[in-house]
Amino acid sequence: MSVRNLDKLFAPRSVVLIGASEREGSLGATLLRNLLEAEFRGQLYLLNPKYEQLAGRRCYAGVGELPAAPDLAVICTPPPTVPQLVRQLGELGTRAAVVLTAGLHQARDLRGRSLRQAMLDAANPYLLRLLGPNSAGLLAPAIGLNASVAHSGALPGRIAFVSQSGSLMTGVLDWARTRGIGFSHFIALGDSADVDLGDVLDFLASDGGTGAILLYVESLRYARKFMSAVRAAARSKPVLVLKARRDEEGPRPAASESGALASPDDVFDAAIRRAGMLRVYSTEQLFAAVETLAYARPLHGERLAIVSNGAGPGILARDALTHGGGVAATLSPATREALDALLPSGWGGGNPVNLFGGAPPQRYRDTLEILLRDPQLDAVLVVHSPTAGVDSREVAEAIAPVARQASRTVLSCWLGGASVLEARAIASSARLPNYRTPEDAVAGFLQLVNFRRNQNLLMEVPPSLIGTVAPDRAAARALVREAIQAGRYLLSDPETKAILRAYGMALVETRAAQDVEAAVAGARAIGFPVALKILTPDVMHKSDFGGVALDLDSEEAVRAAARRMRRRLGEVFPEARFEGYSVQAMCRRSHAHELIVGAALDPVFGPVIVFGQGGVSVEVMDDHSVGLPPLNLVLARDLIDRTRVARLLAGYRNRPAANLDAVMAALIQVSRMVCDIPEIVELDLNPLVADSQGAVVLDARMRLALADKSGSTLDRLAIRPYPRELEETIDWNGGKLLLRPIRPEDGPAHLAFFDALTPDDIRYRMFVRIRELQPSQLARFTQIDYDREMAFIATRPNGEGVPETLAVGRVVADPDNVSAEFAVTVRSDLKGMGLGRIMMEKLIAYCRLRGTREIVGEALPQNARIVAMVRKLGFEVSIGEEGIRHMRLALR
Repeated sequence: MSVRNLDKLFAPRSVVLIGASEREGSLGATLLRNLLEAEFRGQLYLLNPKYEQLAGRRCYAGVGELPAAPDLAVICTPPPTVPQLVRQLGELGTRAAVVLTAGLHQARDLRGRSLRQAMLDAANPYLLRLLGPNSAGLLAPAIGLNASVAHSGALPGRIAFVSQSGSLMTGVLDWARTRGIGFSHFIALGDSADVDLGDVLDFLASDGGTGAILLYVESLRYARKFMSAVRAAARSKPVLVLKARRDEEGPRPAASESGALASPDDVFDAAIRRAGMLRVYSTEQLFAAVETLAYARPLHGERLAIVSNGAGPGILARDALTHGGGVAATLSPATREALDALLPSGWGGGNPVNLFGGAPPQRYRDTLEILLRDPQLDAVLVVHSPTAGVDSREVAEAIAPVARQASRTVLSCWLGGASVLEARAIASSARLPNYRTPEDAVAGFLQLVNFRRNQNLLMEVPPSLIGTVAPDRAAARALVREAIQAGRYLLSDPETKAILRAYGMALVETRAAQDVEAAVAGARAIGFPVALKILTPDVMHKSDFGGVALDLDSEEAVRAAARRMRRRLGEVFPEARFEGYSVQAMCRRSHAHELIVGAALDPVFGPVIVFGQGGVSVEVMDDHSVGLPPLNLVLARDLIDRTRVARLLAGYRNRPAANLDAVMAALIQVSRMVCDIPEIVELDLNPLVADSQGAVVLDARMRLALADKSGSTLDRLAIRPYPRELEETIDWNGGKLLLRPIRPEDGPAHLAFFDALTPDDIRYRMFVRIRELQPSQLARFTQIDYDREMAFIATRPNGEGVPETLAVGRVVADPDNVSAEFAVTVRSDLKGMGLGRIMMEKLIAYCRLRGTREIVGEALPQNARIVAMVRKLGFEVSIGEEGIRHMRLALR
């Protein structure tokens, strides 16, 4: 990931159009017209050897004739010319180009390279960044830049739109102009030969002029890069995504139920949730989301109150809210009393609030003001239907000032056509989201709700793991290596359970048997009754042909069932391989639920975790959810809650609730397993039976594949897991001290660490005085992206055996890994004991390992202790404005 020179691409001070033309309908003419009409604030050069002058401006014949190196080049010349132009621009000093030319991937140069590769080879020595080829261009309205083929420009605003489709650009721009919605940037990626979604997200995340980001995505190539960039962006501003080609991939062949269940679209949806983004599913929703994002305030809850000048529209809105999974607000007694005094009798006394058909504008305003004072609601939707005697424009003028000044979200719906056009315009000018139907308005509100839920998932601090057994990773890896060396890639139930046992999972007693008599002996050793299952790697659903027998209570019953199974396998699947039998103790749990917990390998996002309703009907029920590893307790619980079976697990009638802690522990252990063992490509625990006593694996199967040796085994994961290899135990103050990366579960200990700091120490760290950490701040400090930043803690057990945090050292690198900013904090009562130096040396060693070029930091003038320490470690210290100490250590 890199943002190098992207400022030249998205905020240039000078631009050259290469291929400028006056030929009507040509690409060069369209770009020239757009650049001139947008009135670019910087210097604009034109280049085409066919002209001496265009549009009253000088036209240069070649790159070498330009009077200065432009920041940005816009290229629309034939494919064979592009690589040479890029090389000449790089030599001149240009560091960014938009390539609108198409066909570079198919055409070849004299060396046999695709022109696309030749273009990249020409740009690389100069770090010249390329948008495209086959891009529809970009717009930056704040600086008057329209280097695109769009038929209309964009208004300035704070929304960035990034699209993998150029044709979608023109439709969105046209629609947005009619609504008065502006953009900070409008970017068509084209083929993304160089600059891709991840790079653009990194730039926009730190762009002060961008308040929200919209993405139109057709495909992804680098999931790890995308996830890292979008998780960082979503923490600071709303990110919405519309994903196309939802069903194009179709079902993939799989050797497990989990592999069949984890569709590409399910996986993409899981990635969206994990990153804290909001997904929309149609262009209509995307357009609505633009307005909702542009105008709505952040939600602090999900309770919606509805106001309507008639019962019907209000009821329709309430129905849409209920069926969409929303929450209708319950009005407080004080609010009902105030409305009783304001409204005619029969207004309903609840939600929705009926103003009646002839309601004057002042009634709308007074009702809205009363509702916005109610602490039991979080947003208000005003629905207006045109009526005789009431001017819709006056209604909009009455509520617009109230909505503009409100601290909570207000939405509006203006039913009708020409008679409410003025009202809609007034609402838009007041930054009041407005919709054409009650259902559309509720859908807009639910978009905000879903975004809030995803953000909360991103920010929630998980509790410490309790009840999970530390895995024996070495034993599990040895079993996997042994199987692969023997050429066994599809593991049987007993083989899979041996690996699960190394991860401490609860298993029903199981024995493998090669023949009938061995099965009988296994049953005798386990104790009757038993279950018997035939082992064959070629048939997934063994019960379909009688390959499973339950409640066998004698040796003869086992013997007869085994022979019958073997015979049926030969009859129904004559080509199937017979590998023996699995003998299991019968698991009698009358109130247990059959679940599936599994893993699959997505071609884009890598390993994914599957949870849902299990048993033989797993694919028919289609009740499942998908998540990205690594999981923690919050993510595991979310995975469960997104299924219908979650309601059954909560208990009903005389059926007690299942032990969800045991189910979550199973999910987390499976997550650990796929992170630790790259050879696992598919895994089924089906069924995992769960009741109030716990969760036990009855059947399991696993598919292996040779791990990719070309890079790190962690590269296959979309999100880097906890880097256990960075843990280090040292001697300190007469005892042992563990230095390790911070984990999300460290939230409570980190809060206690913060509470133990003096006000001055907090100010030295934060540069401001803070009394307590907010939940979002705590999540930000403990839930980090290990690809981008690192926080080490020094920890040891306290007198009660509970781990406590003594010091924290943190570095955050820029996307290019050039510079990393550090911060070190030691618990106030432990200063002067060498902890600060220990943490600083740990950070320096880590940055050297990553290849970071420099470590930098800032300190208040009063923080002499940190300045003295870093000087001893070789840092350069300079004094800036207001006496701030700037510290820098060059690493390479």
